[in-house]
Amino acid sequence: MDLDRLAAVHLFPVRHHSPRSSATLRAYLDEVRPKAVFVEGPSDATALLEALVDPKTVPPVAILGYRTDGTPASSLWPFAAYSPEYVAVKWAFENGARVELIDVPVGMTLAPFEGATVGHDDVEDPGGHEGEAGHEGEAGREGEADGEGDEGDGPASAEGEHESIYEACARARGFRSFEEFWEASFEAPRYEPRSFREALLAYADLARSDGDRLVHRARDAYMARCILERMGPDLAPHEVAAVLGAAHAAAFAARDVDPALEARLPAPVPCAVTLIPFSFPRLSEQLGYGAGNRAPQYYQRAHDAGGDFRRATLEVLIDFTEHLRLRGFMASLADTIEAFRLAVALAELRGKAEPGLDEVREATIATMCRGDATHVDGFLWPAVIGRNVGRVGSRIGKNSLQEEFWREVRERRLPATDAPESFRLSLTNQVEVGTSVLLHRLRIAKIPYAAYAGTRRTGGATRRRGQAAQEVPPDELLGQLSETWEAQWTPATDVALVEKIVLGDTLEEVATRLLEEDLAACHTTGEAADVLLNGVLASSARAAAAALRACDQFAAGDSDLPSLARACRAFAGLASFGSSRSLTSLGDAVIAPMLEKTFARAVLRVHGGCTGNDEAVAAAKEALRTLHDVALSQPIVDRGAWLDAARGLVDSEVVNPTASGLACGLLYLAQAIDDAEVTRIVGLRLGGAAEPEAAAAFLAGFLEVNALVLVKSRPVVEALDEFLGGIAPERFKDTLPILRRAFAGLGATERRYLLENVLAARKLGDKARAAQAVLLEKDREKLKEMSDDLSQAMDDLDELL
Repeated sequence: MDLDRLAAVHLFPVRHHSPRSSATLRAYLDEVRPKAVFVEGPSDATALLEALVDPKTVPPVAILGYRTDGTPASSLWPFAAYSPEYVAVKWAFENGARVELIDVPVGMTLAPFEGATVGHDDVEDPGGHEGEAGHEGEAGREGEADGEGDEGDGPASAEGEHESIYEACARARGFRSFEEFWEASFEAPRYEPRSFREALLAYADLARSDGDRLVHRARDAYMARCILERMGPDLAPHEVAAVLGAAHAAAFAARDVDPALEARLPAPVPCAVTLIPFSFPRLSEQLGYGAGNRAPQYYQRAHDAGGDFRRATLEVLIDFTEHLRLRGFMASLADTIEAFRLAVALAELRGKAEPGLDEVREATIATMCRGDATHVDGFLWPAVIGRNVGRVGSRIGKNSLQEEFWREVRERRLPATDAPESFRLSLTNQVEVGTSVLLHRLRIAKIPYAAYAGTRRTGGATRRRGQAAQEVPPDELLGQLSETWEAQWTPATDVALVEKIVLGDTLEEVATRLLEEDLAACHTTGEAADVLLNGVLASSARAAAAALRACDQFAAGDSDLPSLARACRAFAGLASFGSSRSLTSLGDAVIAPMLEKTFARAVLRVHGGCTGNDEAVAAAKEALRTLHDVALSQPIVDRGAWLDAARGLVDSEVVNPTASGLACGLLYLAQAIDDAEVTRIVGLRLGGAAEPEAAAAFLAGFLEVNALVLVKSRPVVEALDEFLGGIAPERFKDTLPILRRAFAGLGATERRYLLENVLAARKLGDKARAAQAVLLEKDREKLKEMSDDLSQAMDDLDELL
């Protein structure tokens, strides 16, 4: 290997996502005008470079490499507009230079290397890991699968370890963190291209001495060979520029490359590459992901301003001022100017050429926020991180989500045409349960493909066809024997699959990420219970376990009866039907205690939840029904406690009378009170001493439960008839609207029973039976001719019905 020829190449060291590296690199390329530009990146992704700089492609985007042999593993090479690698590729296309990627291929990056993966982070990026974002058996944080045990924790070394070179650099210069050191030393100062190159090479040469670089030295050998082979005899070293991570460039400049180490690299595994949209929040949330990643929007502003961090600081402060004013805080342009002046002054005091993120934050807290950091963390960081999402041109193939989607469509024989097709899944078949899990993941991820069309529940009821799955309560989606879906592929399906890649590399990861976001927004037990159920439907053990913990935490202080009842319904559904949805990782045994505990908490809040006007107790009434159903269907809960609480509502004069009537109807329906008792209660509630409006409201609640069962009870109808006949004429007009609402839900069968019992209560004997026969014939005129008494009874009912 001709290391002298390699060292003579225009080596330009960069740090990933560094605006200053990008600006000086472009100036350097303009100066040396190379015929070929070799860029650090997976060599098998070179074919994507034309799409990367396509006018229809808008950063941030990323090269995604993923295994195609069934093993879940992937790696990302993101590009912001200010990434030096992106700037180098774009310069080459604009200037007609040949451009290629020369790092180890994706298949080698993801292959096992001495117990880990090869990875592709650089030693000059403390914690700057762009490797696999953790899959089964791998690290859950990017960069912990890189084979570099000593330097993967960033500038803050773990307790008990020696001080890293990054910490030493920061401490020697008097900075509090490596990121602050980098900003002050390399990012903010305005370098000439050659002086920046020399300074970064010197720093990288120092950094190379820290830690075990075996895997990166092997990569050095691979990239060195690639550069020399691709130069060939036709290109002179001065006609070639190599844009590399600073540590690699320093190794080449020092001729410190061991060709034999390339043999240590593993054999590549089957992989594919594609280009995908990326986002600023994603760049920011991957801690230690390289220079400038703490606040992508802030560094984008600096990049757009030609590296002017003062202007970027001012723009961020102006945005933050608007954030504060929109939220009702006192903030003026004078505050903005004062914060800017303070940020500049702090930078000067610390020996920085221009302010950085630390100065922005501290100046904002001191001026606009009067020393309170709360609003900075809530409003400023979104402004400096940004919400930009990239866009990829149309020439790119499928990403991992698309591959998974189409693989599942083929294997499960799901519709794959641009025409709607309906199908039913039997949830007694585990294969079709797996299909249901896939469709629910797509539903949760809001990927347009399958619309929920109906169910056949275990109780025999069928949900209306065409109702969207998002509108169906998750507990109803759980407790059923079958599901009916209507599926149709459209271009929007693939668009969504590409866009959702920023949330995860598999549909399970995407659904889990969104469920975790939903959980973070939850404030009640019921909301968390819905996330739990969706986690079960989507077979996301991580989301379900987190939601279960949240349910327990919320329930301890939740005083909202509807929320607790909603959670009880969810736990009851899981207890009854969860075994069909693979709860083994969640632990079926934890559901029953949670149901028992939450039910007890809900019962204690029954009385307080039913106090208020009709609007206030509307949700509480539904909660009463839920608790009643759970009490009767789940033997592990305290049924007696519920019956006592319901009886307390019946006897209370304080709670809403509609809730009292509903509780009475539930108790009667469950045979917890007999005919004699219900007659006494109804007679008391509808007696002459009761206010007509309150009595009518009690009746309305009473009839809400199951009108057929109630109107078939002659004692109940007799009490009702006596109440109606006893309302004073001057009060009847005020009571009539409530009565009409109470009887509005009665169907033909209920009306027939009601009339029969009214006639019997008025002792009309055989005429009542004749009236029933006439009613069946719907001959009302003939009925009126039979008897004045019957005519009067009909008139009375007409007023109500």
